[in-house]
Amino acid sequence: MTAPMLPPVIAALDAEFVLHRLWEQADPDAHLRTIGPRIRGLATSTLGGRVDEALLARLPALEIVASFGVGYDNVDAIAAAARGIVVTNTPGVLDDEVADLTIGLLLATLRQIPQADRFLREGRWLAGNFPLSPTLRGRRVGILGLGNIGKAIARRLEAFDVSVAYHGRSPQPDVRYPWHPTPVALAAASDVLIAIVPGGAGTRHLVDAQVLAALGPNGILINVARGSVVDETALIAALQSGTILAAGLDVYADEPRVPDALLAIPNLVLLPHIGSGSEFTRAAMGQLVVDNLATWFSTGKPITPVPETTALSGLTQ
Repeated sequence: MTAPMLPPVIAALDAEFVLHRLWEQADPDAHLRTIGPRIRGLATSTLGGRVDEALLARLPALEIVASFGVGYDNVDAIAAAARGIVVTNTPGVLDDEVADLTIGLLLATLRQIPQADRFLREGRWLAGNFPLSPTLRGRRVGILGLGNIGKAIARRLEAFDVSVAYHGRSPQPDVRYPWHPTPVALAAASDVLIAIVPGGAGTRHLVDAQVLAALGPNGILINVARGSVVDETALIAALQSGTILAAGLDVYADEPRVPDALLAIPNLVLLPHIGSGSEFTRAAMGQLVVDNLATWFSTGKPITPVPETTALSGLTQ
C-alpha cells in the first residue's frame, strides 16, 4: 500500500494478505528495493503518488493495481496493460454522492450560500439585507462528460426543470439530451457548464479561455472532475474580468495547494475535493479496493477493471 487508506481497508487487507505499508518506512525507496521483486498486488490512490512505468519496472511480479477512486489518472494504465498488469478503480459506488454534491455546489454558487453565511456571521445583516443573487431558473445546463456520474447529475437537474445538453467524444444513441460536438459549442449553448470528465492528458485544459469566453458573462462553471481539466490561469482571468459570472470548484491543479488568486475572488465557491467524501461512500469505495484484490487472487478476475486493461486474458467489465 503506497499511502494510508481508511482503517477498515487496511485491516481487511491485513487479514488476507501480507501488507507492506510503504509510507511507514524510514526509507521507502530502500524498502521497495527489498520487497519489490515479491510484490504481486498494489493498493493505491491519488494521494499515494503516481504509479508510472518507473515504479512498475521495480515490481516485476506485479499482477494488479487496485486504485481507490473512480478517476485513475494517478496510474499509467497503458504501461500496466503492456506489462500484463490489471488496473482496477472504484466506479459506481460513488456516482450518487458526487452527483448530490455537484447539485449542492451549483446551488451554493448561484445563490451565494457561503457568502450569505459569512454575511450573517459578520453582523452585516444588521446594516441591511444580503444582495439579491443569480438563480437557476431558466438556465441551460451543459454537462461536459456524460458518463455514469454525468447521467446521475442530469437526472437530478431534471427535477429543477432546466434544460440539459452534453458533450462527449461521440453522441450516445440512448441519450435524449442534445449533444454538442465540441466543448466550445456546448459552452456557447449553456448558462452553466459542469465538468465531470476523467483526468489525464486527453482532457488537460479542456476548459480553456475559449470555452470560458463562449460560456459568457452570465455563465457559471462547476468543476467536479479533476483540476487538470480546467486551465486555472484562464479561469482566474475570466472571473477577474467578468468573462464569466461565477464558478464552483471542488478540484484544483495542484491539490491541496490553491492559488491565492482563487482565494481572493469573491464570486467563487471553493471546496476541498469532497465530491465523494461521505463516510458511507468512502467505506464502499474502500471495500471495492479490497474486493478487487481478493477476487483477483482467488479467481483471476477483478470486479471493476479499467478499460485499458479489460482486454487482458480472462477479464470482463
